[in-house]
Amino acid sequence: MSNTPLATLRNIFGYESFRPQQQEIIQGLIRGEDAFVLMPTGGGKSFCYQIPALHRPGVGIVVSPLISLMKDQVDALTACGVRAAYYNSSLKGSEAKQVLARLHGGELDLLYVAPERLMHDDFIERLRGIPLALFAIDEAHCISQWGHDFRPEYCQLGRLRQLFPEIPIIALTATAEPHTRRDILERLHLQDAKCYLSSFDRPNIRYTVLEKQKPFAQLTSFLEGRSSEAGIVYCLSRKKVEKVAAQLTEEGFIAAAYHAGLPPTRRQEVQDRFLRDDIRIIVATVAFGMGIDKSNIRFVVHYDLPKNIEGYYQETGRAGRDGLAAEALLLFSFGDVALARGLIEQSNNLEQKRIEQHKLNAMIGFAEALGCRRRILLGYFGENMAEDCGNCDICLNPPELLDVTEDARKALSCVYRVGQRFGMGHVIDVLRGSKSERLLRLRHDQLSTYSIGADRSQQYWGSLLRHLVHRGFLQQDVSSYSVLKLNDAAWPLLRGEQQLSMARPRVRTAPQAKGSRRKAGSLEYDQDLFDELRALRKQLADAAGVPPFVIFADATLAEMAANLPANTMALMRVHGVGMHKLERYGADFLEVIRRFRNTG
Repeated sequence: MSNTPLATLRNIFGYESFRPQQQEIIQGLIRGEDAFVLMPTGGGKSFCYQIPALHRPGVGIVVSPLISLMKDQVDALTACGVRAAYYNSSLKGSEAKQVLARLHGGELDLLYVAPERLMHDDFIERLRGIPLALFAIDEAHCISQWGHDFRPEYCQLGRLRQLFPEIPIIALTATAEPHTRRDILERLHLQDAKCYLSSFDRPNIRYTVLEKQKPFAQLTSFLEGRSSEAGIVYCLSRKKVEKVAAQLTEEGFIAAAYHAGLPPTRRQEVQDRFLRDDIRIIVATVAFGMGIDKSNIRFVVHYDLPKNIEGYYQETGRAGRDGLAAEALLLFSFGDVALARGLIEQSNNLEQKRIEQHKLNAMIGFAEALGCRRRILLGYFGENMAEDCGNCDICLNPPELLDVTEDARKALSCVYRVGQRFGMGHVIDVLRGSKSERLLRLRHDQLSTYSIGADRSQQYWGSLLRHLVHRGFLQQDVSSYSVLKLNDAAWPLLRGEQQLSMARPRVRTAPQAKGSRRKAGSLEYDQDLFDELRALRKQLADAAGVPPFVIFADATLAEMAANLPANTMALMRVHGVGMHKLERYGADFLEVIRRFRNTG
């Protein structure tokens, strides 16, 4: 083993110098000090415990939530000559015994273990008789009720400090806003640990949000010209993962599905092929990606709205880990919002439901934002930017700015008048002069700010209040039912000592009118023809033994019903119609369209 951490970094791992804070963290852990590390994806968290484990006597125990993550890291360490292993349910009996023999024989530098396996009484007893270098708790946000990926099995890890009081503990995560950080430290009994907080900013990632209209068409348009690049497309449901993956494959993209419902061997095969660049696009649920070390992922697309900003940040952070330019595209619709709210409402845990609702509202605020998206993203984690980023869709294509100084003063004054004890909805009700029973019972109709904003819509006031939160004039106290409170920065604005601008809220698309004419994005199409094309698709799909969407997507049928292509060349121009599909199905669809034209 090399005699200094820097020599270990160079000789074993092949890197010339430490990144910011790494060396201080490593040296502290070698001295036996506890640490809490908040470092973005790709920031080098693993070295913060791997190198100390090589410089302290005994074996380093690493708590990891995913079997695939353990295997990737052990493979990488083994390739560097480090004596590492994992101990989990994927091992056969003989393999597990071999790992335990190496553990007891002092032949391991690092052992990766799942939390439930680690905290089992039998395993704890094993560790009592073995020299231990440290405990590293990776993805530490999983222990917090405020975390976006809360896992009950992580809760037992709080016993480690009591069971092994002399062994240093390091907790690491890439995503934790202030409430989650405090909860992690409390649950792990690490109140005395030194905290290392790196910037959340990933300046090489460009953030873009599009209103979801024809999502598959938007996705394939985004993918045009990216055939040689690797990326991830996240969907919320397994069913949609399968559908989008099949559609992409039909369109000629090298893509594969990944979700927890697939057999473990299939998931492993897909992940391995992706890591080897044999597969360019993974279409996945959030089950994919934690701990993936692939550095050349150039884009991440969220086909559906994520449930919280932490998950969104962690998932987009898998792009551009090598520091080169990367893209993060989010397709946003209020249908996704309604679905997410419905899932939250199914929970019987009122406290967890409240937390998840708050996090969803913050995610919606990010998606609806009309100011620099990076500012909003970093602001959520408690980090302020002095200037707009210049590398998001809003900065690159800025909307029209409005002077909202007077309305902002009205809003801030209203928050103050209601005692800084109410949430956004109630403040808006007061501003707009609502006559709700609760508002009247509280006598808030007697306030000076009652109805002073009646000339503005609820959506406008919502956008402005979120803007005031994002800009730091207001805070939402998540620990107290998301009530709005004034920050110190609000007072100069209230006193008229500064001005405030906000981007003009974008006009939302009006609901589709019922009738024979329908709209798909900017296309107006005939519903009767669409239904005939869908019936044909179902007939062809049944004959082929495949789902209908494999033949053509609804968006493709809608475009056919709008443009009424009369020949093969025109049909080829319809989005979703490739040469193979044209040859196989073109004549059948053209015949239905021809009959409709003749009878129309």
